[in-house]
Amino acid sequence: MKNIALIVGGSRGIGHRIALRLARSGFDIWLTYKSNHEAAQSVKSEIEALGKTCDLISFDVSSYEETEAALGERVEECAPHVLVYNAGIARDNLLMWMTKEEWNSVISTNLDGFYNVTRTVLFSMLKMKRGRIVVVSSTSGVTGQAGQVNYSASKAGLIGAAKALAREVGKRNILVNVVAPGFIETSMTEGLPKEQILPLIPLNRLGSPEDVASVVNFLCTEKDMYIHGQVIGINGGLSM
Repeated sequence: MKNIALIVGGSRGIGHRIALRLARSGFDIWLTYKSNHEAAQSVKSEIEALGKTCDLISFDVSSYEETEAALGERVEECAPHVLVYNAGIARDNLLMWMTKEEWNSVISTNLDGFYNVTRTVLFSMLKMKRGRIVVVSSTSGVTGQAGQVNYSASKAGLIGAAKALAREVGKRNILVNVVAPGFIETSMTEGLPKEQILPLIPLNRLGSPEDVASVVNFLCTEKDMYIHGQVIGINGGLSM
């Protein structure tokens, strides 16, 4: 039986590196993305070069109907061993200026998407009595960040959801954990004032997507695993 990892939001940045790392660890990849077909195809080529398969699945995680249509029959036929929920967007603004669309779009993708995907996949995992679920949250969801009330709310919500889910499914040998990256060098952090950020980070550097992927890989592959319902900060000491 194939070991399959479902990477939700895997075409760029952190998700891209997680997909490659898990492929190197022996997983075939189901990679979901919304609309960047060129980036997704590039990741697929990299994974296939490693000798693993990569199925590309394009849909909007914020839509329950699209999620069910994209994943429902697929997971009934073959349950993934691993689910990594990495879908996320940011629409930063001070709350006093934040529009309803800026609030709704972030909550619907980052938080509603987790419900849509996980509910669709979970029953198949429960039948198999095994699985690893890793949710990619953020330091902003742990400590809050000015100008990111919507983003912080969504990422904090993911932490609460994952901890509650961990209590529900642990007895069925499904491990659920959260990683909370800090400032990671991706397109989302381009343009940030590094001269102001670096003094706040004891390691004095931004993180790389590989820094996150290595922790996710450990949570998904380590056989001797007693980490469950935990939030692991990957932030260079920014939040202690």
